[in-house]
Amino acid sequence: MTNNDNQNNKEQMTFAETALRLSGKSEDEAKRTGAVDRIDDEVEALFEQKYKTTSSPVHQAVWHNKVPIELFSTPAQKPLNNEAMAKSIEVIKGFRAKGKQYDEKGKISNELIDELKKTGFWGLLIDKEFGGQGVTTREFMSFLTKVATIEPTVSGLASVHGCIGAVDPVRAFGSEEQKKKFLPRLATGECLSGFALTEPNAGSDLTNLKTEAKLDADGKNYVINGEKLFITNAIPGRTVGIVCLVNDVPSAIIAELPKEENENFQIVPYKLHALSHAFNNGLKFKNFKVPKENLLIPAAGNGLTIAYHGLNMGRLALCATASGVMRLMLANILPWAHFRETYGKAIETRELVKRRIARAMALIAGSDALVAWGSWLLDQGYRGELECIIAKIFGSEAEKECAIELFMKTHGGRSFVQGHIFGDNVHDFLAPSIYEGEGEMLGMAFFKSLAKHHGQRYFEPIGLALQKHKIKSFHPENPAHAFALRSELMNYSMWYLGQLCSGKDSRNIEGMDPRLNEHVNFALAELHQSPMELSGNMVTHQLKLPDRQCRIADMSQRVQDIITMLVTALWAHEGRATNPIMVDAADILCQDMTRKLSGTRPSDAYFKACSKLADKVLEGQFKDLEEIERADIIFPYNKNAEKELAKSVV
Repeated sequence: MTNNDNQNNKEQMTFAETALRLSGKSEDEAKRTGAVDRIDDEVEALFEQKYKTTSSPVHQAVWHNKVPIELFSTPAQKPLNNEAMAKSIEVIKGFRAKGKQYDEKGKISNELIDELKKTGFWGLLIDKEFGGQGVTTREFMSFLTKVATIEPTVSGLASVHGCIGAVDPVRAFGSEEQKKKFLPRLATGECLSGFALTEPNAGSDLTNLKTEAKLDADGKNYVINGEKLFITNAIPGRTVGIVCLVNDVPSAIIAELPKEENENFQIVPYKLHALSHAFNNGLKFKNFKVPKENLLIPAAGNGLTIAYHGLNMGRLALCATASGVMRLMLANILPWAHFRETYGKAIETRELVKRRIARAMALIAGSDALVAWGSWLLDQGYRGELECIIAKIFGSEAEKECAIELFMKTHGGRSFVQGHIFGDNVHDFLAPSIYEGEGEMLGMAFFKSLAKHHGQRYFEPIGLALQKHKIKSFHPENPAHAFALRSELMNYSMWYLGQLCSGKDSRNIEGMDPRLNEHVNFALAELHQSPMELSGNMVTHQLKLPDRQCRIADMSQRVQDIITMLVTALWAHEGRATNPIMVDAADILCQDMTRKLSGTRPSDAYFKACSKLADKVLEGQFKDLEEIERADIIFPYNKNAEKELAKSVV
């Protein structure tokens, strides 16, 4: 290998790969991590500088001395006014009212899917020139929340098809010929789609992909061999984007699956507790042919670039659906809390139940705020990597908490009776914490993206200098070490001094509820401290930081919580005129997060605020719950008979 080759390899090495090599990690781990990091760089290259991660609201809020608060103030949304959406809601409600939304296997029925084809449901995100509705990301996400209050699985299928199925890859990366070929059929629902990425040995580590595609002898078709796992919407006759290796490079190919299994294509069925109303299967390909012209060729990157691109919309969609599901749970807490009595009084009067109702409202407010904010940013052109990760983690954890801590515990033993919403759907409530990236793993990816630029600018030069001077353990108090790294340390010292001298950031926002303004300023104060904490841990752990997964997860979660507070408070302020109850809900969420971040205990005033919010919900002030179907109470008892029995005993 020549010196030029060595230089080229060094130039191609990513920050993560450099750090792992310097820390003594194996060649294989460094290469694999570097490959994933390189994909991230390639996705970044698709965006203009002002929309890249380093220009994102979160990155600026953490690393700049003054938070660009205008990038966190989501404008109030206009009511949805789309005929296709309105007709779709009518269709879904109609099927549910007749009990015909599922087929004999418990899956969303083909009849419902076919009726939704007539409304334009499957083409909402596709441009009008290709037969779609061309709605904005924000409109689509708000619609998913509404659909999820009626039938969550239908919301999930719309997300799979439009965000992480074949729609986004073709829209974003397809040639004009490919768009003309696929988008009109994807818009009508003729081609319902999924995306075949994961494999038995390739989940979070996508460098383990084994499925291959090779051109056949006449050069007209790619011949695919391999197996995919956990693919939603994957049944015969559907359309899937398949990520496979072409000449050892991950690539994406749009494939139309045969209407029946054959020797080249088989479904690999398995019993899955989650997604019980949708099809989720493995796919096995053996010499399976796909036309050569179906290969998507991105301007930069490869097939994993295509896969990663759609993930951010998928993460927002998960949070949007979670918000709808939590509305469904809350709507079904209320009649039970009114009916159920303990010691002669309905449990809706009990402080503990009121706190649960208030907490559910708080979680809904946070989810709505993050979805509105994230989709607003995507519509402007931002990549949204950091922002969408926050939404995904918050939404999935909120749905899990709402299901277990609020819904299940309030309904008690009846939760486990067949026919109860909780017992019948518990796995669906828990699955979002795994899908689209497991929460803590995704949190570490959040930290990596957040700290990457800072590390490249200040710590990578120090690491390379240590290697150059053969210093294995750096001690700044050692004069020889300090002298050897004087140039690199000077750059970092200047940044450090700048942080020490920077003034605290606080705002007095005109017309804002004093409670919300206090939360905004708390978040700004926490953000002011964040760069020193993050950078300090990078100094403390140096090249061993990648192994400190728990410390990374903790730092990541703190930043996520601070951003969620800021976004929720500002969102509630912007929408106060049309949805005033969300001001109270946002206040409760921000109080909860303040205690989490500061380690304080709840005050009596907090419990009183929870009760006041719950009373407003019980009085019907949260209008979103009015049209949600309430399930029948399981094992109802005769209140009057019990009271008469009690009198006779006395």
